[in-house]
Amino acid sequence: MHGSGTGSEGEPITSSSRSGVDQEFLALERELAVFLRRARAQSGEMAREVHPELESSAYGLFVRLEDAGPQRATELAGYFGVGKATMSRQLRALEDLGLVARDPDPADGRASLVRLTEEGRNRFRRVRDARRGRYVRKLADWDRGEVAELARLLHQLNTRAEG
Repeated sequence: MHGSGTGSEGEPITSSSRSGVDQEFLALERELAVFLRRARAQSGEMAREVHPELESSAYGLFVRLEDAGPQRATELAGYFGVGKATMSRQLRALEDLGLVARDPDPADGRASLVRLTEEGRNRFRRVRDARRGRYVRKLADWDRGEVAELARLLHQLNTRAEG
């Protein structure tokens, strides 16, 4: 999509340079917004499938604790980019439901590590496996290489967002 004329440096003026925004990044922003909106809604559904009283943010905590193992509440708060008070409230709700527990941190007796209980792990895995099955069905006509490439690119995006 080239326009006519040249810019101040003599380069051709395109629709993206005229507006100052690349169309590819606008398309990325639009698709990510739709994806995130759907992901938030699904996380809420998934959390309620684990336990009807859970809020949507709880599902991400289950994923993190399953993947990374026991963690300090401050580590979880940092990972999710929320305050300590917010994380403490969320963990207390999960503890009250018997889905997570706290154990003394062997590296520092003043701190504790949060872990999934057996009940929490079983409920989470059941819901996670059902979610994975939905992905398999939705992407059944995709080549496995495309699925792997999407996962690789999302991982790269998430890694860059951390730093």
